[in-house]
Amino acid sequence: MLKVRVIPTLLWKNVGLVKGVAFNSWRRVGTVLPAITVYNTREVDELILVDITATQEQREPDYDSITDFSSNCFVPLTVGGGITDIKHVKGLLRSGADKVSINTAAYLNPGLITEISQAFGSQCVVGSIDVKKHADGSYECYSHNGTVPTGLGIVEWAQRLESLGVGEILLTSIDKDGTMEGYDIELIQLITKNVKVPVIASGGAGSYDDFVEAVQDGKAAAVAAASIFHFTEQTPRASKTYMAKHGIPVRNSNVRKC
Repeated sequence: MLKVRVIPTLLWKNVGLVKGVAFNSWRRVGTVLPAITVYNTREVDELILVDITATQEQREPDYDSITDFSSNCFVPLTVGGGITDIKHVKGLLRSGADKVSINTAAYLNPGLITEISQAFGSQCVVGSIDVKKHADGSYECYSHNGTVPTGLGIVEWAQRLESLGVGEILLTSIDKDGTMEGYDIELIQLITKNVKVPVIASGGAGSYDDFVEAVQDGKAAAVAAASIFHFTEQTPRASKTYMAKHGIPVRNSNVRKC
């Protein structure tokens, strides 16, 4: 079994970090640079930073800010938000990002995924999928920060992203987001059983046991979380210790990126 990653998620809106519930009711929780500085000391494996308003505002990524953030970040950094063209990816990589996360643009221009993968390698592109569960138990993919239903089923779209060339999938339950009630294990299992690329579980983590369940039962390759680290005393370092005690191999995050 590959070593499991612990990945804090930073949602960036205007000049600060925010956290919401079900992609709504955004609450200011700080600013980006101090959060990155803290996470540098907390044995995280990677960071995911998403500009949640860039796509809706139809603007490209803020390269100057990413340069500032990445210069203070000593773990691999994935950046999402506002990416619609390969030139945006080039700009982000030049600014210090290690990977890019693509969500809405993949629905509008699926070929962009392949273009990025062929130019920079599949390990550079993360396919981000935001999902809602309907009353009949079916799952549907949503774009534009969880506001626009796509009509696509989750397995269909995950497999399409894999065939297009993503290196991994960031799978977020909109219903569970920010609730701290645990991941949607059924959703995670549905995807890990149907794709071969690593799946990052996101949305709902409220305890270390949730991490263990996502990996052992859901077969996630990594766990992403925000509220558990922003609003409780639980830390990435302690979560890795807890997972290791439950037989889950975790990474030694003391090695900084080159």
